[in-house]
Amino acid sequence: MAKKRNAKFRGLKTRGHGIKARRGAGKRGGRGMAGNHKHRYIHVIKYYGKDYFGRHGFKRPQSVVKANIVLNLSTIREYINRMVEAGAAKKKGDGYDLDIEKLGCTKLLGGGDIGGMKVHILAPAVSQKAVEKIEAAGGTVTIKEE
Repeated sequence: MAKKRNAKFRGLKTRGHGIKARRGAGKRGGRGMAGNHKHRYIHVIKYYGKDYFGRHGFKRPQSVVKANIVLNLSTIREYINRMVEAGAAKKKGDGYDLDIEKLGCTKLLGGGDIGGMKVHILAPAVSQKAVEKIEAAGGTVTIKEE
């Protein structure tokens, strides 16, 4: 009669499965990312880079960061009638008076063209390109002091 498997390993502690086998994820050294700061550290450095752990960079406080809400010349040309209805602009003769702060904008940019309209603009900040285009069309720009 052949020996039973139990009898074959009688007196042996691990029954042929090594020290850590049959103990959860013992033979693998843990599950998932376990051991990345210990026995798998070389693997992390090799494949993820030395900056894998820790915090990196700097985030400026939001009280310091100031983002301009911008308005382009092409937008003025396209929506000038709506701006008059909203009360941000007024029709004066063959031109318009426009206060871009009433639209919630903080800077005027020179994107697009004004389309030959005479516009007199009051703005907190204006790009040089926008000033050139408006003055070429016969308008004026006034920078609002804070």
